[in-house]
Amino acid sequence: MIARLQIGLAASVGLAITLLAGCSARLPGQPNEAERWRAPAEITDFNQLYTQNCAGCHGPGGRLGAARPLNDPLYLAFVTDDALRQAISRGRAGTNMPAFSEQAGGHLTDQQIDLLVNGMRAHWSKPDDFKGVDLPRYSVNETATPSGPSEAVNNNISAETSQTGDAPRGSATYKTFCASCHGTDGEGGLAGSIVDPNFLNLVSDQGLRTTVVVGRADMGKPDWRGNVPGHPMSAQEIDDVVAWLAAHRKMTTVAVSKVDHSASLNMK
Repeated sequence: MIARLQIGLAASVGLAITLLAGCSARLPGQPNEAERWRAPAEITDFNQLYTQNCAGCHGPGGRLGAARPLNDPLYLAFVTDDALRQAISRGRAGTNMPAFSEQAGGHLTDQQIDLLVNGMRAHWSKPDDFKGVDLPRYSVNETATPSGPSEAVNNNISAETSQTGDAPRGSATYKTFCASCHGTDGEGGLAGSIVDPNFLNLVSDQGLRTTVVVGRADMGKPDWRGNVPGHPMSAQEIDDVVAWLAAHRKMTTVAVSKVDHSASLNMK
């Protein structure tokens, strides 16, 4: 009798286990598949990758952050995929943009970086809006050969704008297109100074070029077509004004070097 009871109890327990294993019920507190912890390298969802790695500077949804908005169809039409990958992978020297690729000490795989680039395109670009628009080239290196390749490699940017741009000519271009907001000499007017050394030391030549071409819609800065109504900036005018701005950075560097040299002489 006892043996039969034991057999019946074991059969009941076995049946209960089988039924529980076959149903979809979860124990209290058990995470579902979407909530399961994943190693950073396993994340393949664009929104999660962007939120964890980009939103802190570029804003939730690509807007209203401290850095340039990425949810900007004009910017995405202007910038190349390779430039986006390089910026994410290697960062921007001299700025707060860090390197995210595993090869550069970050934690994103090449596949995840591609997911970010493709995701920004898929979610935020509007290529149809720019059909028939003659967009300026992203980098002067698309047509020009760098005169200082080591500088470009060290900064991970195109730093040779002055090769095709002319700084003295850029002074006149600046007065035509920019002075109404930034002041006659760039030291500030309705908008802030763009020759301030603290600003110029935090932005690359390519960053200057991008702002001249794309503008900053979040700050009311027009793109290359809107500075002077009915007179978009030509490719040469863009090159020239960027060369003029970049020259102020170099002038500041030279001035600081002279001060340091004079101080060292006085200490001897």
